Amino acid sequence: MTGYIEGQYSGLTARPRRGYLADSLARVNRRQTRAEVRFGLSDQAEGWSGCAEFLARPGAFERWRDDLGSWLADTYGDSPDRTSAGYVMSYYLWVPGYLAALLFHHERRVPSLRPADLAFRLAAPRPHPAALAVLSPHFVCLPDDPAAGLPEATVVPDERALAAVLRGRYTAHAARFVDAYAPGVRLGRRMLWAAATDVLDSALWLAGRYGGAEGEGVLDAALVLGAGEAPLTSASTLRPVGGGTEPLRWTRRRESCCFHYLLAAGQGLCETCPRLSRKGR
Repeated sequence: MTGYIEGQYSGLTARPRRGYLADSLARVNRRQTRAEVRFGLSDQAEGWSGCAEFLARPGAFERWRDDLGSWLADTYGDSPDRTSAGYVMSYYLWVPGYLAALLFHHERRVPSLRPADLAFRLAAPRPHPAALAVLSPHFVCLPDDPAAGLPEATVVPDERALAAVLRGRYTAHAARFVDAYAPGVRLGRRMLWAAATDVLDSALWLAGRYGGAEGEGVLDAALVLGAGEAPLTSASTLRPVGGGTEPLRWTRRRESCCFHYLLAAGQGLCETCPRLSRKGR
């Protein structure tokens, strides 16, 4: 696997300290509990998959869908192909999307999101990404970042430019995923890009919520998704509901479907499902 392992990166000996990005990841890891977030891997790190290896490995996604299908069957009594495909679609995209969202929201930094620079580890028995790792020490930041002068840092002038870097790096990784995943599933490329849009929107929102500043996460989602230019399928769909005598809360309209409703023992359509009409929502 190309990346940072035991003090080395791309075959070069690293400085004794692990750098500011490692510090950032340690800080954001403490501000959420959805997944373990870390920098680098040790030589004994078993069970991890590099994203680049995974995307290039024949049958990797098929085996993942099979494992998830077994869990769905044990849990719900059946496992429609589209449901397992829909889950894995979102699970994989969550790796670059959630890492980017956490670092952007809390640290105003964007790491490398190249498949060669990310890794993940699946949980059991439900095979979802339970641990995420950034393998490259390089990042993009703002001029007032305390690490702006480091060789690992690339400085951009403002938050809008930083958001554009995040959007570009995320969609580049998502494009690699769409190319690798689309031939093996009956979802269509539009659905896969809709899922990529959903993950980015939701991850930024949740980074704010988990960190105690939900409204700021909503603003980050609007900034990063912008006008929803292709290949994204929309701008942020987050919107407030309630108010007045009801507590204000946030919800969003999904662009993609998880196909959970196909499970006989499922709960039917989600209230944010794109299959529901706008009037019905």
